[in-house]
Amino acid sequence: MEKIERQEHLEGNIEETVTSQEGTNEGEFDYERSRLLNRRLDIRILPLCCWLYLLNFLDRGNIGNAKVLNQETGDDMLHKTGMTANGYAITVTLFSVAYTVFEVPSNWIMKHYVRPSVWLAALLGCWGVLTLGFAGVKNYATVLALRLLIGVFEAGFYPGIVYVITIWYRHNERAVRLAFVTAFCNLAGAFGGAIGYGIGHINGAAGLEGFRWLFIVEGIITVLSVLPTLLILPDYPSRAKFLSPSEKTFAEDRLKERGGGYNRDHATRKELLQTSFSPRMLAHYCAYIANVVTQGSFTFFTPTIVTGLGYQSIQGQLLTVPPWIVGFIVAIALSYSADRFNARGLHITIISVVGGLGWLTAGLLPTTSYVQRYGCLCMAAAGAFPAAPSMTNWITCNTPSLLTIPFAIALHNSCAGIGQIIAQWIWKADEAKQGYPTGNFVCAACNFFVAIVAFSLRIWYARMNEKGERDARGEKRVWSY
Repeated sequence: MEKIERQEHLEGNIEETVTSQEGTNEGEFDYERSRLLNRRLDIRILPLCCWLYLLNFLDRGNIGNAKVLNQETGDDMLHKTGMTANGYAITVTLFSVAYTVFEVPSNWIMKHYVRPSVWLAALLGCWGVLTLGFAGVKNYATVLALRLLIGVFEAGFYPGIVYVITIWYRHNERAVRLAFVTAFCNLAGAFGGAIGYGIGHINGAAGLEGFRWLFIVEGIITVLSVLPTLLILPDYPSRAKFLSPSEKTFAEDRLKERGGGYNRDHATRKELLQTSFSPRMLAHYCAYIANVVTQGSFTFFTPTIVTGLGYQSIQGQLLTVPPWIVGFIVAIALSYSADRFNARGLHITIISVVGGLGWLTAGLLPTTSYVQRYGCLCMAAAGAFPAAPSMTNWITCNTPSLLTIPFAIALHNSCAGIGQIIAQWIWKADEAKQGYPTGNFVCAACNFFVAIVAFSLRIWYARMNEKGERDARGEKRVWSY
């Protein structure tokens, strides 16, 4: 049995449980040593993970840029491949289906059979090569097949990165790290727009349309990142050559109190069922689906939305940048604050209301109010991506069993595929002149739904702590707010 003591963690202003195993000397947790270890891990892990997720999101969203790039001259991807607006929606829907189906198997493989550095590098290389293949597409069928395969290989990447972070960091250190990683999707959106703007001006160079150059540039960068992933990304503390034996032991032991670290043990059927179907976990999953509807709208349709505000396609590429920058800044600040004050539910609630008001106002304003609606788009960006890191970390802290953390991560993120599928069909081409009311109002409703669920879960976990409710293994837990 484990003995649980309560201590005050000054850095996070939250109550910590410090666990001492029987047969060892009891003592206070060495926060200074942990802080110094985190500094070394941050230098080695975070920059690489941020860069890789930027590439992941860049390659995920480039089809949205290719859809409208140089459309005034008929050199966009839709015209050159004979794809219709509905065909585009079907293409990104199949991509999202692949995301939903393959995320859980991917994390399962990485937990039990393949080291994280090898598995993530393999996924990276496969979708990078497929992205390069887009440079030669001639018809809709090829686009459909390539996009489906990219979805298969990209599916396991983000949950894989989240799992790596849970292997190395304590529960109250993850959200801000996840925020740094996830926030780079905002930079990816900004870079994607900037790259699209630049490449739009070399349309026709070497006989290739601008959208083909877009896939070539981004595909090459992705493929070149495979080797650094293999060489730099650490797998587990026990294999870390940059740590001494005592540091390896400390890195592993400090994660035992609230879950995390590397564990190949299999969860029981009861633990898996509760992780999949318990009411509070389903509430987490449903809220994430709704949040991803707004994320997917930005990922795949920001260029479309901006051009719908009255701007040309090349101008539209550049004007997609500010909303993503807003999302990046808010995501970092929100996640740091949510972890520091152990108040993820309240932070998610507030920022989701802000985003919902942005979408709602954009839908209610006259279609000719271009500047005001663009401001609303920036406001909506603050409610889309910034909530995601805290939502993801919240679920890693509150899984019904510590053994199901990687399963819960993959299951939670697989819900993103469902949200993306919904997002594909709410931005209707025939509503462009009306300002896309369906898309705006659905996104507003999704943000408000997230706010309601997050606030309800915050109250739920407070009551679970008051009752001293145990997890699926019968172990005492402190549930995070």
